[in-house]
Amino acid sequence: MKITLILSGLILSTASYAQRIKDAVDVAGVRTNQLIGYGLVVGLPGTGEQSPFTEQSFKTMLSNFGITMPENLKPKIKNVAAVAVHAELNAFKKPGQTIDVTVSSMGSAQSLRGGTLLQTILMGIDGNAYAVAQGSLVVSGLGAEGLDGSKVVVNTPTVGRIANGATVEREVASPFAHGDHITLNLRKTDFTTAKRLADTINDLVPGVARALDAASVQVDAPRDISDRVGFLSVIENLEFEPAKGSAKIIVNSRTGTIVIGSEVKLLAAAVTHGGITVNINELRDVSQPNAFAEGETVVTNQSTINVTQSDARMFVFEPGVTLDTLVRAINGVGAGPGDVMAILEALDQAGAIRGELIII
Repeated sequence: MKITLILSGLILSTASYAQRIKDAVDVAGVRTNQLIGYGLVVGLPGTGEQSPFTEQSFKTMLSNFGITMPENLKPKIKNVAAVAVHAELNAFKKPGQTIDVTVSSMGSAQSLRGGTLLQTILMGIDGNAYAVAQGSLVVSGLGAEGLDGSKVVVNTPTVGRIANGATVEREVASPFAHGDHITLNLRKTDFTTAKRLADTINDLVPGVARALDAASVQVDAPRDISDRVGFLSVIENLEFEPAKGSAKIIVNSRTGTIVIGSEVKLLAAAVTHGGITVNINELRDVSQPNAFAEGETVVTNQSTINVTQSDARMFVFEPGVTLDTLVRAINGVGAGPGDVMAILEALDQAGAIRGELIII
């Protein structure tokens, strides 16, 4: 069987590719903030839940409208479900703008399809309210259950979304407009990439950028907010060449996925590939006595074991072998994903891989 390896850096040549600064960095202080809230979804077609915290929330909601229920009265609310509501508040969102929200059942509700989320306050980690959510849910999943207990579930019917379902009530303060500089944080830390980023900015405006470490580049910026926005707009559209990553081989033992970086090289090594397959078949014979005999039924086991051995093959790597040669050699011996992992581990143990082998 031919195995195709996923290559990091598909073009094994000396060609280089520039990247926009905005695609490689994040601006310090310009970030999203997570919001969460607890609410009730009503209007469900009998797919809600009957739980103590749902009943308590339902009674609290009624009391807010001036309706008091007797303490000993247990409401039948199969069309109501307690839910967790969460959203992400993007940077610079202003009061009155809207954001999407995700609604997830917290109890035993069978489905949220057809439900409506009642007004729910969304709070940040500091305990302040930043948005209010409400609206009809869009649920992609569905579920059906028979009287015999059989059940069919498609996707996840207990999770829904509301597009533009929350209105922002409070703006999150951003440090972007403060100070004499802005900081660009690389999404993939690398000292060489940080230096190249600073050099690219200094080629445009000499002396304004300096690399602080493998992740951050500090850039002097105008204090006037309008000038600062224009300055950053120019900076983020500059193109530069990030450094090549370190030589790595990533092996996912669960899925059989193997990713080999283009910088991986091999030292001189010889590899043999072969395997033994063992098949064991278990058969049971039943000896049944005659109807009027006084014998006993006897069950005997019979095992058949077959051992097959594939032809062993060997290939030799010369010093400095490239990724392309490695892939062709492994494909040539017909190695499967499990065999490829074993070969790579053995090469690593032998010290024949110039790179890091990472198994996840």
